[in-house]
Amino acid sequence: MSSMTMTMFAPHIWGYDLASAQAKIALQAGWSRSDLIWEHLMEAAAKAHAQGQGARAKRLTRRAHWLARLRFAANDPRRVTGMINLALLSTGSARAKHLQSAANLWPRSVTPAIASMQIAPRSRSSLFHLRMETRHRDTFHDNMRTRFTKFADETAQTISALQAGDPAPHRHYSRWRGEKPVVYDDTRKVLAACLLIFDA
Repeated sequence: MSSMTMTMFAPHIWGYDLASAQAKIALQAGWSRSDLIWEHLMEAAAKAHAQGQGARAKRLTRRAHWLARLRFAANDPRRVTGMINLALLSTGSARAKHLQSAANLWPRSVTPAIASMQIAPRSRSSLFHLRMETRHRDTFHDNMRTRFTKFADETAQTISALQAGDPAPHRHYSRWRGEKPVVYDDTRKVLAACLLIFDA
């Protein structure tokens, strides 16, 4: 699908307006149309799941999962998010297959993604805070990578628990709403991979 076609038909097919002001900000920041649509689909799927709309959650998750498979790199951690959510919507061998795929890909995808994250400057409440972030940029970035590694570790623990037939030990989607970065950079992609996972 060409960029022009995706822009024209996105509201109809995907339920997302790529001509919106927010979308334009994201595109100017370097995000692709696929990045935006995937996040929108996964947010909508998680919301539907939280509201007990299982069929809608499954339909949206499948769309996001196939978009990730077609448009994202083979080691993009967001591909794992779809696997986990499909597992949570499945039973038997299908559930086991999705979880095994997620367990195999997660460490090989999220670790290099965190290491190579391009981190955009955060808006600060004062010039002082902005100057401090600029002056101590390396420390700020190291601390952020450490924090994101903890999110990734929690996702790995959730995958392991689900494989063992246990409840997920961490909340994910309910935390996304408070943790979602306001900037469109790699941190938002990685955090989405970790947190756009259905809660029990």
